Amino acid sequence: MRYFTKIALLTVAVSVTPLCAQQKDPMIDHIMNETYQNSQLEQLAYELIDGIGPRLVGSPKMQQAHDWAVQRFQNWGIAASNEQWGEWKSWERGTSSIEMVAPYIKSLEGTQLAFSPKTPAKGITAEVIALPLFQSKAEFEAWLPKVKGKFVMVSQYQPSGRPEYNWKEFATAESFERYKAATTEATSAWNRSMENIGHTWRSLNKPFEEAGAAGIIWSNWSRGFGVNKIFSAGTKKIPVVDVSLEDYGQLYRMLQHGTVPKLRINAQSKDHGTVATFNTVAEIKGTEKPEEYIILSAHLDSWDGGTGATDNATGVITMMEVARILKKYYPSPKRTIVVGLWGSEEQGLNGSRAYVSAHRNKMPHIQAVFNQDNGTGRVQNISGQGFLHAYDYLGRWLNAVPREITKEIKTTFPGYPGSGGSDHASFVAAGVPAFMLGSLSWSYGNYTWHTNRDTYDKIVFDDVKSNVALIAILTYMASEDPEKASTERIKLPIDPRTQQPAQWPEPKEPTRKGGFE
Repeated sequence: MRYFTKIALLTVAVSVTPLCAQQKDPMIDHIMNETYQNSQLEQLAYELIDGIGPRLVGSPKMQQAHDWAVQRFQNWGIAASNEQWGEWKSWERGTSSIEMVAPYIKSLEGTQLAFSPKTPAKGITAEVIALPLFQSKAEFEAWLPKVKGKFVMVSQYQPSGRPEYNWKEFATAESFERYKAATTEATSAWNRSMENIGHTWRSLNKPFEEAGAAGIIWSNWSRGFGVNKIFSAGTKKIPVVDVSLEDYGQLYRMLQHGTVPKLRINAQSKDHGTVATFNTVAEIKGTEKPEEYIILSAHLDSWDGGTGATDNATGVITMMEVARILKKYYPSPKRTIVVGLWGSEEQGLNGSRAYVSAHRNKMPHIQAVFNQDNGTGRVQNISGQGFLHAYDYLGRWLNAVPREITKEIKTTFPGYPGSGGSDHASFVAAGVPAFMLGSLSWSYGNYTWHTNRDTYDKIVFDDVKSNVALIAILTYMASEDPEKASTERIKLPIDPRTQQPAQWPEPKEPTRKGGFE
C-alpha cells in the first residue's frame, strides 16, 4: 500500500506542473489553433451520424461507414483500407409500427430490435399476455402454453417513469424513501423469479418462441425520461419489439385490471445473408522509427436504436480529426501513427481483438494506444492500466498539454489492467500500454449509451474539441519521445474471490462468424 501511495504522489507532482514551466512548442500551437479555429468535427459528425446513420455490425450501413472513412482519410492524403477479420449476419432495418387496436386505437412508441425476424406484410394481430412472477421452474413450464398465439410482455413493470434524480429533487424525504424501498423490492422479486425459472434476459425469448408465441414485447428502460436500451432480438422466427415505458406500463395495467389489449405489430426488415466484417485502418508512416507505433482507437459500429452518436461516433470523429490535424502539421512523425476504427466492439471487442491477433508482431513495438469510447464529454480520468512506469511517460506527455485542457483530468497510477468494456482492453491483454480516456458523463449511462436517444443533438462539440487537442498533443509527444514506453507490469494483488494472486488478462480471439444464434 505504501508503494502505491508513493506512485500516486509522484503522479500528482507530474500532472500539476505549472504551465509556465512548459517549453513553448510551435507544433502545440498549430494543434490548438487548428482544433479550435478550423474544426471539421461538425461536418464529420453530420456525414457519419445523420448521413449514414446507425452502424450495426454486418449491416449495409456499417459497410457504408467503413467506405466513407477510407475515402475521408484518403482525401486528407492518409493511406487507409478496410481489413477483413470475419463474417456476420447482414440484417437491415425496415419500417416498424406497433398499434393497439383494442380496446381502442392507439399508436405505441417502440421499435423492432436488431436482427428481429420480419412480420408478414400486413403485420401480426394478437392479444397480449404479461410474464408473471414464478416460484419455480415447474410453475413457469406449466404456465408456458398460455403464450401460444399471443404477444408476450417480458420486462419488469415500472410504476414510475421518473428517474431517481427527479424523485430526489421534488419528493418529500418520506416519499422518496418509500419509492426507493418499493423499487428495490420489486426489482429483487423480479430477479428472484428469473433465477427460479433459470433464465436471464439473454435467454428469455427462446422458450416463448418455442411455445408458439406470436411475438415478444420488451421495455428495457434506461432509467431516464423517454429512454430505452435497444439490443438484439435473439429469435429466429418471431418478431421482437421494444416499447416505451409509458406504453408498456399502460398495457400492463390494463391486464391487471382485467382488460386484454390487442396489438398489431408490423416489423419489416431484410436479411442479406452473410457478409464480410472489417476494421478501417489508416496510417501516417513514421520516419525515424517507422516500426514503432502509436494507435488511435475507436469503434465504428453501434447499436441501432438511435444513430450511435455518442457510442461511438464521437470517438470516431475525434480520432479522424486528430489524424487530419497531424497529417496537416506533422506529416512526418518519428513513429508511425495508426488509426483503428474497429468493427463489432458491441458484440465483444471483436474488431480490436482481431487486429491484435493479426498483428501480433506489432504488439511489442507499440508506444501507446489512446482509446476513446464513452460519450461526448471532455476527458476527466486516465488510468495507468497496471503498467508500472506509466506515470513517467504518460505524465511527461500530459505535461505538454495546455493547462486549460488538463486541469480537470485526474490520473490513477499505476492503475489496474482493464479486462473488458472497450477496445483498449484488447491491447492491454497483449501487454501493450493502452489507455482508456475516460470522459465526463453528461448522463451517458442513462440517456445515450445503447439507447433510442443516442443522436447527433446529444453531442457537446466544445468537449469533443478539447479531446481532439488533448489526443493530438499526446500523440505528438509519444511520437517525439526519444524513449520507448516501458511495458513493465505491476505485481497484481491477491484476488479476494480466489485468495490467489490476480492474473493479467489474456488475449482472446474474436468471434469471427456471428449473428446467427
